[in-house]
Amino acid sequence: MAVEEKRGCSRIEAINLLNYVYLDEDGNEALQGMGRTLNVSEKGILLETHHRVEKDQSVSLTIGLEEDMVDILGKVVYTREERPGVYAAGIEFAEMGPAARETLKKYIEVFNSGQK
Repeated sequence: MAVEEKRGCSRIEAINLLNYVYLDEDGNEALQGMGRTLNVSEKGILLETHHRVEKDQSVSLTIGLEEDMVDILGKVVYTREERPGVYAAGIEFAEMGPAARETLKKYIEVFNSGQK
């Protein structure tokens, strides 16, 4: 199911595990873990984790689709506590190469076709 939002593109409701690394001000690893993708668009992702992060924190996401694995850099634009010990972070993609963009498009298409 696509959810139309004010972002200018629809987000596909998707649940998928992915690896994340939160980075400090110097770009060094501050925290690493696994999270759940709650929804995704070409501009960003809603990630559920067990660690609260602050707005404007940088994050590196590793997204996999079949045999394709890509790393995408982003920035936390908001965070909220969903329930005790579970947080949702809205992450806006910041840097993405052409290969990562293609894999992301395929990732979204797969979830879009599965929602019909």
